[in-house]
Amino acid sequence: MTENKQNVASVDNIAVRFTGDSGDGMQLAGNIFSTISATVGNDISTFPDYPADIRAPQGSLTGVSGFQVHIGAEKVLTPGDKCDVLIAMNPAALKTQYKFCSSRSIIIVDTDSFKEADLKKAEFQTMDPFEEMGIKNEVIAAPITSMCVDALKDSGLDFKSSVRCKNMFALGLVCWLFDRNVPYAEEMLRAKFAKKPEIAEANIKVLNAGYDYGHNTHASATTYRIESANATKQKGVFMDINGNKATAYGFIAAAEKAGLKLYLGSYPITPATDVLHELSKHKSLGVTTVQCEDEIAGCASAVGAAFAGALACTSTSGPGICLKSEAMNLAVIMELPLVVLDVQRGGPATGLPTKSEQTDLLQVLFGRNGESPMPVIAATSPTDCFDAAYMACKIALEHMTPVVLMTDAYIANGSAAWKLPKLAEYPAINPPYVTPDMKGTWTPYQRNAEGSRYWAVPGTEGFTHILGGLEKDNKTGAISTNPENHDLMTKLRQEKINKIQVPDVEVIGDQDAELLIVGFGGTYGHLHAAMNEMRADGKKVALAHFKYINPLPKNTAEVLKKFKKVVVAEQNMGQFAGWLRMKVDNFVPFQFNEVKGQPFAVADLVKSFTEIYNK
Repeated sequence: MTENKQNVASVDNIAVRFTGDSGDGMQLAGNIFSTISATVGNDISTFPDYPADIRAPQGSLTGVSGFQVHIGAEKVLTPGDKCDVLIAMNPAALKTQYKFCSSRSIIIVDTDSFKEADLKKAEFQTMDPFEEMGIKNEVIAAPITSMCVDALKDSGLDFKSSVRCKNMFALGLVCWLFDRNVPYAEEMLRAKFAKKPEIAEANIKVLNAGYDYGHNTHASATTYRIESANATKQKGVFMDINGNKATAYGFIAAAEKAGLKLYLGSYPITPATDVLHELSKHKSLGVTTVQCEDEIAGCASAVGAAFAGALACTSTSGPGICLKSEAMNLAVIMELPLVVLDVQRGGPATGLPTKSEQTDLLQVLFGRNGESPMPVIAATSPTDCFDAAYMACKIALEHMTPVVLMTDAYIANGSAAWKLPKLAEYPAINPPYVTPDMKGTWTPYQRNAEGSRYWAVPGTEGFTHILGGLEKDNKTGAISTNPENHDLMTKLRQEKINKIQVPDVEVIGDQDAELLIVGFGGTYGHLHAAMNEMRADGKKVALAHFKYINPLPKNTAEVLKKFKKVVVAEQNMGQFAGWLRMKVDNFVPFQFNEVKGQPFAVADLVKSFTEIYNK
């Protein structure tokens, strides 16, 4: 960090954490700040961290909601282990979130929310929480609530409505601190409250009041400027997008490419519900969404839509996969294209509904009766959710099989700067439809060279057929209990999955590394950042991150056996490591396993990997 005479410091990256009660609007403030930063060319990575309570008691320790955004001039891989600025709107936020601060962090607090009653709710023993916690950081203490109410005294809003705008005062103060463009935020507020312009203007007034407070009082000794060179170095149109929205767009793009109607049968469940919400907005693109009565109906209706000739999807989280397993198995034996989205969360049972894990892997690989092979893809970042969704649809449609697309709460809710893609550049999607010359000779399980059965959409003249959950004869399609036929059909269904061509896994970093880090899915950014830190320290380290889980890339064994030491890092107790041991002979890796409901901390990864490196 270099400081000039005007006390404006230039920084390469900064992390800001907005925290307060669930009703304080911290998610909105964080989202606007991240979008402003993306608009001016910064790369971003965000982490919404909110409680499972619908509305915890105001000021309680369990009701704190947070949103951390990491912005930088170069590529940003994680939301950051620690924040450079913590906005704590009440004592509970300070108490629970200070652990994310470093000794250099600036802390912004609303002094109006630090009264005796507020401190007692947060279980402080004294009237000085900073001394009690041993906090020696720079603190910007401002009467945010009262200044917000004062700014709106002539607006016509009642006291309660005025107080609701205090998140915008905090946002304005942060925009001043980091030289962010307030007019961008004004545009976003007018768009968000388009149907309530008086609320939009009130929020805008408070936003500017927060900015002016920082400017007029010099609330901090130093302000900061982040370079605005786009980290991707690519030309194009960019937007700030979260993983759930990117997934929805990926489904739409695949349906457009395949020339099919898109159907989503779903039941609301955290953290997957936003996919249903987003797709429901796009009826004009031929999208049909149904909020079903339960998880089973959501999946079963999608199986029916697949039989009818649509691109069929169903969305859920881990508990819903348990319930959908029977209908998923029906799609396996009927050999119908179906995409099952699993946005993983903390388990088992209800577990940690708003937190993130990778604990569903073995369930989606094996959690069905019988030999039930199913392709599995794991998206690696919020923006990769688009590509992963597109490829899941392509595999399902071209190989006539259900496919599981795994994301997780971290990348589904997190966001990043995304370059809008050109659909023409994406690979074609060509389902194996029956052809006119098959009329009169076709049977339901007649297969092409890849082992995929030909798809006869109901209503196609001359191709009337019946599918169902009972085993069918390979030649005639009639119900069969013949042992040899069942053995053959079991092997054919497995061979079809084995023949799916997926890209090789790429080794990033030192090709002659002493240590290979292995991961899958949403931990990519953290593992990549850990590798970068170790390489900067002079260690030879590489990363092989898996997106395609079943089937595995064909070079998997070659890669894993090439390196002296391999560590598999995952947010479970070793499920991916176990899967790799099943598929690669004599593979015995080191393991790094955490199940905390939180993203990895890069510092912890570096420490653990360094210990393995030095063994």
